[in-house]
Amino acid sequence: MKVHLVDGTYELYRAFYGTPPKRASDGAEVGAVRGLLRSMLVLLGEPDVTHVAIAFDHVIESFRNDLYPGYKTGEGIDADLYSQFGPAEEATRALGIVTWPMIEFEADDAIATAALKFSKSPAVEQVVICSPDKDLTQCVSEQRVVTWDRMRGNVLDVQGVREKFGVGPELIPDYLALVGDSADGIPGVARWGAKSSAAVLARCGSIEAIPTAVEDWPVRPRGADALCAELNQARREADLYKRLATLRRDVPLPETLDDLEWRGADRQLLAALCDELADESLGKRVVRYRG
Repeated sequence: MKVHLVDGTYELYRAFYGTPPKRASDGAEVGAVRGLLRSMLVLLGEPDVTHVAIAFDHVIESFRNDLYPGYKTGEGIDADLYSQFGPAEEATRALGIVTWPMIEFEADDAIATAALKFSKSPAVEQVVICSPDKDLTQCVSEQRVVTWDRMRGNVLDVQGVREKFGVGPELIPDYLALVGDSADGIPGVARWGAKSSAAVLARCGSIEAIPTAVEDWPVRPRGADALCAELNQARREADLYKRLATLRRDVPLPETLDDLEWRGADRQLLAALCDELADESLGKRVVRYRG
């Protein structure tokens, strides 16, 4: 069997910016929730999708904000999008999908934890992380754990990660620490771009292993002297950025593999939700109900 782990926050954002807005009878914006439900119904209709869970950032802030004040926050999020965070979780529960709302941790941490946990089961052929988020590529493990960009149809295994970023999954946190990640508020180290970071990390193996003297570098990318000087001045910051980019794999997730089996939507909850969303057609698209 395969286990599909869905990045719910990404799906909600994609639905908000990719589908028309829609107001419920009470005036609340619900377009993104409707789009999310349609996306999940398509996923649940796939023949190899039997065990599913979805993780959301219930709040944007996490323990990482205590480590670094510049880390991403909920500031600037469109109010109509933010108001749909809670309803989105209710919607996936109504579909019968195991739903993880993260507060102290992030959705990516829950997915990383679940990927590690369920990939160890001999009953699991593959864990498929449904997200194009580069952070989650650090979870990839040969053919055992892969990422799947559903919109573009791209699947990344270990070789795919290396081809895309120039480093393997285990070095993605180092790579993001050097290059930066604007989506998460990680600035990176000055002058370090994608090519130089990949070239140096691929030979050195980690940020910590990059020599302080450029003469000792096993590879000399363009501007190596300046790169070395910048890194030496920002070693402490680079260590912090790496910690921020490293996903946690110790989120307390009590669900077992059997709990993730999709047994169908909750007819009563989904009917009530369809009324709230003013979209009765959603219920007709459900291929299975519980009981």
